[in-house]
Amino acid sequence: MIAKLKGLLDDTGADWAVIDVGGVGYLVHCSSRTLASLGEPGEGCTVYTDLQVSENDMRLLGFADAAERDWFRLLTQVQGVGSKVALAILSALTTGEVQQACAQGDAAMVARANGVGPKLAGRIVNELKDKAGALPAGPGGAAMAAIPAGGASADAVSALENLGFKPAVAARAVALAQGELGEGAGEGELIRVALKRASG
Repeated sequence: MIAKLKGLLDDTGADWAVIDVGGVGYLVHCSSRTLASLGEPGEGCTVYTDLQVSENDMRLLGFADAAERDWFRLLTQVQGVGSKVALAILSALTTGEVQQACAQGDAAMVARANGVGPKLAGRIVNELKDKAGALPAGPGGAAMAAIPAGGASADAVSALENLGFKPAVAARAVALAQGELGEGAGEGELIRVALKRASG
């Protein structure tokens, strides 16, 4: 999977950019905040990416930082939230504001995004409340010691922290996921299982 692109900004549109990486132009769909951060055509830029594949489409999504990408992935897990809606939310709100809205159950803040009605906004904050830093700190000391520096497990802990989990909770959840999946588990698998453990 393509995780990151580093190259020159070739062109931009209302919700997309073309990044030239070694002569190959990648079309990435972005939030307005990410587009604003990329600079001018011809300048160097870096975007974190997520590749979405459906039956009749392949779409590369681009983000200014890993936290925005992590929130995009979390938002699209909510029923009724596709990539367009998730990008609209991340265009209207910073990742910090999304986290705050979910933690406080503030559906009205999420409903400021284009295409997000009160019902969907309510579902988003309800489903993501526990994943937005509202979890109590668990007994994570031993788990944190079990996470080696660098590697997939450390990256998974970092990803959960970017989503708003407290370090102890993130480390404990990833340690549980690693125990379930085994030492060779990749970052994506660890994050998926750790999210379930952290919110369970």
